[in-house]
Amino acid sequence: MIKTPAPPTNPSRSARQHRRHIIHVALVLLGCVIFVDALVGDQGVLATMQAREDYEQVQNLLEAARAENHRLRERAARLRNDPAAIEELARRELGLVRPGETLFILRNVRPADESLR
Repeated sequence: MIKTPAPPTNPSRSARQHRRHIIHVALVLLGCVIFVDALVGDQGVLATMQAREDYEQVQNLLEAARAENHRLRERAARLRNDPAAIEELARRELGLVRPGETLFILRNVRPADESLR
């Protein structure tokens, strides 16, 4: 009987396939790590969105502070230059009156809109 030789087995081919599989899995894992870091890392998408929201809040606070500063500067200028503004402030906050005026202090008086009920 004539024996036919068995097809040659190539152990290096199997080893190459195994290495390719390992490299493929390693690349997929690396891609997953990079994706997660890009999403939630220190400079990731979520951190960037939070930083933008914080920036908008600070901008709103800054605008409010600027408006308040402007209002206070106008009031200070009025008080420096307008005697009527000084008099109105003295009457309202200090309860001062001019000589000859009589000050009436009314307590427990309902506002006009409540008396209509």
